[in-house]
Amino acid sequence: MADEPSLPAPLGPAPRAFEHRALARMRDNVAGILLGKPEVVELALVTLLARGHLLLEDIPGVGKTTLARALAQSLHGRFRRIQFTADLLPSDVLGVSVYQSETATFVFQPGPIFAHVVLADEINRTTPRTQSCLLEAMNDGQVSVDGITRPLPAPFLVVATQNPQEYLGTYPLPESQLDRFLMRIRIGYPDRESEREVLRTRRRVDPLHALEPVLATEEVVRLQALVREIRVDPAIEDYILAIAAATRDHPEIEVGMSPRASLALSAAAQARALVHSRDYVIPDDVKVLAVPVCAHRVVFRDGVGLDSLAAEGRMHELLEGLPVPR
Repeated sequence: MADEPSLPAPLGPAPRAFEHRALARMRDNVAGILLGKPEVVELALVTLLARGHLLLEDIPGVGKTTLARALAQSLHGRFRRIQFTADLLPSDVLGVSVYQSETATFVFQPGPIFAHVVLADEINRTTPRTQSCLLEAMNDGQVSVDGITRPLPAPFLVVATQNPQEYLGTYPLPESQLDRFLMRIRIGYPDRESEREVLRTRRRVDPLHALEPVLATEEVVRLQALVREIRVDPAIEDYILAIAAATRDHPEIEVGMSPRASLALSAAAQARALVHSRDYVIPDDVKVLAVPVCAHRVVFRDGVGLDSLAAEGRMHELLEGLPVPR
């Protein structure tokens, strides 16, 4: 067996206890609403810390909107929900300049995109024209309307939900739009006991109504900055590059991971390390995140990418064939 690269012992102090407590409060707050799905809550938190955006793809009724609202309400910031429909226009999202007769000037009226957390509900039920209006916002944290560029608040997170593409009235997201999402995940059905608890706790009142914010926006921005200080060893970099190369050289893959995908995987691994109270990335951070970060960015020659489950299965197989740093 060929020698596998080894990792040196971790150096330096772990992140401060304040950050640990803040992240624990955030995770517990959301997990108390989305019962029985701690791994989903962790991925959502990693997405926020890595300055990414989250795409939730699943059947209706399993908690996609609940997760988005719980995440938003846990932050002391502005939250807006946009229901994407076939007749939604880009101006309905970004805003529009309105003529004021009193001053004979145009005044910009910001759209719902000007919020810290934006829930783009059923994003694939609107046309590609309206879908594309989110590209600049998600990539650069700003929007351009009437020739003027306006910054969005920080932190800025888009949580988009979409129904499976075999559902009626859906428009597949183009590759450029999918690439702006750090992760694509599914929630899935709850286990029996968690669903029983949902029945009991929500029989009279929705716990979302009583959910209090636990982090200020300034604290989130500080945590996001701390993520960039998490150490990534050269052996971890080699592992990420090996995953990218495997997707580009695979005979069944037409379009492999881009450099942006490699950067996204590295940033997500740093954020997961922080969530797990480490100041360094370990191979498990990369391996756990490779599928939700990369599967939606890869195009298979037989079109299997349109089926998210099949695409994720192929990515799992690819990962199992790669040596993991010790």
